[in-house]
Amino acid sequence: MSVRLLLADDHPVVRAGLRAVLDAEPDFEIVDEVATAEDAVARTAADGIDVVLMDLRFGDGMDGSAATATITARADAPQVLVLTTYDTDADILAAVEAGAAGYLLKDAPPEELAAAVRTAAAGRSALAPAVANRLMARMRSPGTTLSRRELDVLRLVADGLSNQQISAALFLSQATVKSHLVHIFAKLDVDSRTAAVAAATKRGLLRRSD
Repeated sequence: MSVRLLLADDHPVVRAGLRAVLDAEPDFEIVDEVATAEDAVARTAADGIDVVLMDLRFGDGMDGSAATATITARADAPQVLVLTTYDTDADILAAVEAGAAGYLLKDAPPEELAAAVRTAAAGRSALAPAVANRLMARMRSPGTTLSRRELDVLRLVADGLSNQQISAALFLSQATVKSHLVHIFAKLDVDSRTAAVAAATKRGLLRRSD
């Protein structure tokens, strides 16, 4: 029985490359491909998909984590395997918390990608070794690791938002935002917003493009 796949990526060249690799596997069937997260959500509303290979960034509109959360919230949802170039804590946590069955980087060799698809199709976790190591490191040192909410706050700080704007964006009180920033500064051993962003980026907690 074939594993039925949906490719969700906004770059035609990437989709073509994935198709070339996955078509070589006799037990895979690429049912469709889409260029937006919204189209991925719409396509998976119908039957016929076992695993979605989901990018994280699609330009404007819904991102891959939001699409993953929408898809996996449905009954009898397909498995979602995130396939991205980003390996920051913020991206990994967002995808895992959204319900992704796996998280793989785009530079993974073809055999690793094929194995991850089969693992996800079987309902098991399929994490790239580097991603699994990052999650294990977080579990071993929770006192010095930024929480998901702290990463959300810091990402908006990196975008240049004020405390008031962060408060509105995350539906938090300004006092709570300030409290998160205090904890962030302490964990990163910094004393300013700029230094916090720089330290988090250097540690791989935020994307360098943020």
